[in-house]
Amino acid sequence: MASKDTYDNIKLVSTVVPAVNAAATVTGTTVDTVGFESATLLVNVGAVAGAGNVTLKLQHSDTTTDGDFVDVPAAQLLGVIPAVLVAATVYKQGYIGAKRYLRAKGTLNSGTSVAYDASFVLGHARSKPVA
Repeated sequence: MASKDTYDNIKLVSTVVPAVNAAATVTGTTVDTVGFESATLLVNVGAVAGAGNVTLKLQHSDTTTDGDFVDVPAAQLLGVIPAVLVAATVYKQGYIGAKRYLRAKGTLNSGTSVAYDASFVLGHARSKPVA
C-alpha cells in the first residue's frame, strides 16, 4: 500500500526519447540537475531486432558543451546497466557524482536495432512541490 507522496517530490526528464534505435550512436539530450540532490537513470527496453546489442552509458559534465561530457566513473554509479540490453526489461542506475549535467549515450554494437528510451528521475528537490 502506497502511503507516501513522490508526485510532488520528483521530476522526470527524458534524455533518449522512445524509438527504435538503429543508429550507431544515440546521444541523449542534456539534463540539468540544478535544484535536486539525487538522480536515477531509468532505461526501458522494448523489442530487440536482429540480435541487437546496445551498450548504454551515463555521462556527466560541468557544462552543456558536447565535448565536455565524459563517462561517469563506476565509483559514482549505483547499480549496473548490463552490457547487453534485454527486450521487455526496465533498468535503473543511480548517480552519486557532483556534476550538474547528465545524459545517456547508447552505442549499437551489433544487430539490426533496439527499441529503448532513457529518462532521469531527479529527486530530493530543494524546493517543493516540484512542478
